[in-house]
Amino acid sequence: MVVPFYGVGEYLGACLESIAGQAWTDFEAILVDDGSPDDSAVVAKEFCARDSRFRLVQQENAGPGPARNRGIAESVGEYLAFVDGDDLVSRYGFAALVRTLDRTGSDLAGGNARRFNNSFGVRPSWLHRQPFARVRHATHVTEFPDLVLDRMLWNKVYRRSFWTEYGYTFPAIRYEDYPVALNAHLDAVTVDTITQAVYYWRERESGESITQQKFQLGNIRDRVVSAGMVMDLVEDAVPVVRRRTHAHLAQIDLLTLMSAFGTVPPEEEQHLVDLSRELLDRLDDDVLAATHRYDRIQHAALRAGDVELLRRLAIFRNSGGLRGGARVVSRRRQLEYNYPGLGETVVPRELYRVVDKDLALSTSVREVAWVDGSLSIKGTAEIRHLATDRSSSVQIALCVGEASYPLEVRRYPALDLHGDQTLVGFEVRLDPSLLMLCTGAPAHFEVQMKSGRRVRRAMLGGQGPGSPGWPPGAWIDATNWIQPGPGTRGWFSLRRLTDPCRLTSVEQTDDALVLHGTASFDEPALFVTRPVVGGEEEIPLEVSGRDFTARIMVRDVLGQTQPDDPFGQRTTRVFRVRDAEGQQRVLLWTAGDAAVSRVEDGRVVTLTRSTGGYVNLHEAPVRTTAVSVVAEGNMLVVRGSQGGDVTFGWRRYLAESDDHLDVPCRRTETADGWSAAADVDLLIPATVVKASVDPLAALADWILFATRPDGTAHAVQCEPFLCSRLPLTISREAHALAVRPHAGTLHVEVR
Repeated sequence: MVVPFYGVGEYLGACLESIAGQAWTDFEAILVDDGSPDDSAVVAKEFCARDSRFRLVQQENAGPGPARNRGIAESVGEYLAFVDGDDLVSRYGFAALVRTLDRTGSDLAGGNARRFNNSFGVRPSWLHRQPFARVRHATHVTEFPDLVLDRMLWNKVYRRSFWTEYGYTFPAIRYEDYPVALNAHLDAVTVDTITQAVYYWRERESGESITQQKFQLGNIRDRVVSAGMVMDLVEDAVPVVRRRTHAHLAQIDLLTLMSAFGTVPPEEEQHLVDLSRELLDRLDDDVLAATHRYDRIQHAALRAGDVELLRRLAIFRNSGGLRGGARVVSRRRQLEYNYPGLGETVVPRELYRVVDKDLALSTSVREVAWVDGSLSIKGTAEIRHLATDRSSSVQIALCVGEASYPLEVRRYPALDLHGDQTLVGFEVRLDPSLLMLCTGAPAHFEVQMKSGRRVRRAMLGGQGPGSPGWPPGAWIDATNWIQPGPGTRGWFSLRRLTDPCRLTSVEQTDDALVLHGTASFDEPALFVTRPVVGGEEEIPLEVSGRDFTARIMVRDVLGQTQPDDPFGQRTTRVFRVRDAEGQQRVLLWTAGDAAVSRVEDGRVVTLTRSTGGYVNLHEAPVRTTAVSVVAEGNMLVVRGSQGGDVTFGWRRYLAESDDHLDVPCRRTETADGWSAAADVDLLIPATVVKASVDPLAALADWILFATRPDGTAHAVQCEPFLCSRLPLTISREAHALAVRPHAGTLHVEVR
């Protein structure tokens, strides 16, 4: 395992701890200090002194490619893997990759990745979502062309014999990994992919900034060199691989160059034009013709050499101008996109023209709640790029199998895709008689909108954070439970579960969490499994008819602490109920609207619900967790049951920086925990300057942080049942504040 590092002393210790704690214990880790200017080498030396599997080599700064080459030369293992010094590896990831190689004989195996930071928690890496969506044994890039997207080194394990046979070395440039990663995919006889997250990729706290080093000219030059090497590799590859590679370079690398025009200094403009043209000219014309319309406008401006227009186009895009889709303007009965350059002579006018298929129906689900026994669903519906006025109409129907049932629709003003309050909001309510029409298969909602002469239809989707992502279920009679959630193709759905296997209540004793439940069948058996590593354990039951009682011994759970998640240090278990014939069902949560937790020895065991409404058992370090949020007068009050000796504050990161502003909260001890209160007015920026053209950009995005006496801070966690009750909206004169969960942390967005 090769671990190059440079200037990551703040994170290197956690990285090495994750490597040391992984399930695959027979490894050597070659730590390559690439001339770090900070205390990274000190951290590495201390770790090597504690663990003989780690060895440090040092060199003058030469860049990540030469550092990796040095580590490979120093290593002797049967397999090769790579880790960057500020990232983390999962406990079971590399072990799973080695197992699949042993089973299949493939040359390399790769797995999924996660992005993470303290402010936004853990999220999927979109770059890895397609290549690792399914388990594939003994496949190849020519058989599965999406593997050309697998451009990183650190989510894979290579056979050393395969690596040595082809003599791979990293070039002395940045973006050195893609040419090597793709070359290996092309040379391999077969490769394996697994869906499991094997690698955790750190993201800066303020998010991916548009002015980070990737826009510096030296980085741009290396990116073009790397892309050129990649295109050389696929020049004679099968057409589908060549085309997929060119499309990826156009989508990622060329787009990055186009975005760099938004910040390039005047003295570097011509260099950027030359580098961008070099890449543009090598990409296939048919690939470029299939790119987004805005991309083609930027390509035309580049070919014309109009730097001023390239700058305007880049600023518009970098600032989020495309997120909601620009409003169209009408000229001589022709609709056109109001993008920079419209009406000028540099870009052909037809590139700005709207085609009818672009005017699609866009829907979202913004709130799901039970009101007086009925299910309330609030969302939005609008035709993209068009204004929505009172002459428009919306019809929504519940679709159960082939049958369709029209619903009464209440419309109201809401924030549209262009940042305006227009008549895009809707609410439908389904009473128990309608809900009884649902079955165990997902029922969906068809939305039809008419605006002028245009009629558009789509299935309701687009679940937002909070209750749409954690929708609450409920009983509609003594035996039928309705569970909302995601369905086919991401459509919002309802399922009616008749007499489900369910958890009905939880109690605590001195040493256990006691589960009471009811099965759908006689002679139930209860099993607990860990989705990440597999395997199962049967939990002894006391059974009376179909009712059962199970005891989860807290000490037993803590004694098996082996976190699946190297960042949150959390392990998740799920429950399944099985009958004598092997019929199996997941255990549904119907045990109230609050989690049940037990804290011991600095760790917490929690019974709670999943996003789908099923029972999860979490074991994790004690973290400050919010369980309720309310507006009380002019104060925003957050309450929680775990926290320890911390102070609270709402934190806002400054644009393109890890610097931040804090609004302190007043902490009060309560009978069952703590409360943290902040003045709502202090969360509204004193000087409102909306620097972004993004119509949906918030004026401020605050994150609730807890700070320990030693100064270390962490984002407060949002308990799942609280997620199901959010968002909470607060109006203050011309502003609206929305409290929402994002990847398990608590945020306030100010508009």
